Amino acid sequence: MTDKELIAITMDRYAELQRIKRDNGDHENKELDYAIKLTTAKLSSLGVNVEDIAL
Repeated sequence: MTDKELIAITMDRYAELQRIKRDNGDHENKELDYAIKLTTAKLSSLGVNVEDIAL
């Protein structure tokens, strides 16, 4: 797998998690928040600025 493929897959995962969080509204979900933080860290380590793609 190339770096570009890994970034694309991880960005897709991040987008899915962001949509789930948005649809949850004010409902707290610690597991979802952790998954978003982990995915954010992965993207940052790959050089992706997640501020530009956050909902």
